[in-house]
Amino acid sequence: MSFFALGVNHQTASVELREQIAFNPDKLSKLLAAQSHDPNLNDLVVVSTCNRTEVYAMSEQSEQVLQWLADANGLDVQQLQNHVYRYENAQAVTHLMRVASGLDSLMLGEPQILGQVKTALSLAKDNATVSKDLNRIFEYAFYAAKRVRSETAVGSHAVSMGYAVAQLALQVFTQAESLTVMMVAAGEMNSLVAKHLAEMGVGKIIICNRTRSRAEHLAQELNPRVAVEIIDFQDLSAHLHRADVVSSCTGSLHQVISAADVKAALKKRRYQQMLLVDLAVPRDIDPKVEDLDGAYLYGVDDLQSVIEDNLAQRRQAALEAEVMVNQLATQLITQQKVKDAGSSIQQYREHGEQMRQQELNCALARIAKGEDAAVVMQDFSHRLTQKLLHPTSILLRDAAKADDPAHFGFIHEHLEDTIQHTRQSKR
Repeated sequence: MSFFALGVNHQTASVELREQIAFNPDKLSKLLAAQSHDPNLNDLVVVSTCNRTEVYAMSEQSEQVLQWLADANGLDVQQLQNHVYRYENAQAVTHLMRVASGLDSLMLGEPQILGQVKTALSLAKDNATVSKDLNRIFEYAFYAAKRVRSETAVGSHAVSMGYAVAQLALQVFTQAESLTVMMVAAGEMNSLVAKHLAEMGVGKIIICNRTRSRAEHLAQELNPRVAVEIIDFQDLSAHLHRADVVSSCTGSLHQVISAADVKAALKKRRYQQMLLVDLAVPRDIDPKVEDLDGAYLYGVDDLQSVIEDNLAQRRQAALEAEVMVNQLATQLITQQKVKDAGSSIQQYREHGEQMRQQELNCALARIAKGEDAAVVMQDFSHRLTQKLLHPTSILLRDAAKADDPAHFGFIHEHLEDTIQHTRQSKR
């Protein structure tokens, strides 16, 4: 049985096509439940995110999986044919490990994908479409991802604006739990910043937005991970002194935080330091704030420079991670080969035991009839040896006839080593 991966991602398909073959959990759960009864394709896991839809399966029928993927989304299989990639066995294992480690992501090293792959496996298990062998491959991929995360720097540098702001806050203030953060505007960028800061365990987030409903929506997304307070936009300057960190991204044509506002806030804070991040273009915060003692002002260009440096460091770390993933994939494939060989060896030994028992019964019967025991035993040993060596002789003969002489050389060399080792052990 082969293990293979088949799917599309951000590198092979447009967002329109990815949207067409994306699965939501409810739809996927129903499809997997139905598939669990199909004897030809009932051992599979589907990973579906905004940037990829992939099927990992234990099967000999990759074409059947492609057809299933098309049918499940009401598409002609020809629409997928030119956008689908396929990997089998060692390559499929390596691909899964790269995906779980964030090495195949649009944002190199992003951590969310590992959780998404784990969720995909859990959903498949709930619908009885995961065998022990398939589960073993996924668990090993999770082990590889953990190794990549802990032993390389591929995920340790901020490469998104929201994450960069959160990391910057922890550099200026070492204790996240004591921080009060003010989000000036609750748009997409600041929402990402707020979510990263909430994950890092800040003490409180104050949301200041012109539209209260938008602020309340963000507050619901942040609860219960962090305490949230909403204030009216016109009260911004009055509450500014409460914030250790300010992230502003309003889209306003005019500055919304003046140098005078920050100066007054610093005085109320008894000049305890403030970090102000201006993500807006045009800028929300007066550049003169940078001249105030105790105020640290960062703009989009400052953060973009940090992100570019960090992305370069991630790419460098990714080279090390790729080597690690390839080594771990090779280890898993080797373990599987040894496991498969063990089954074959067991069958061969059982076959040998059957022949031994047959010849022994025959010899004992002859002795019972009065034949000379020495003659019988001599015959017994000769017949047993001939039967046991017959498969090896056939293997050597076929290898010698093969087009590639390396087959014979490999078997011959290892047989000689075995014979030499046996001779030495008898001394």
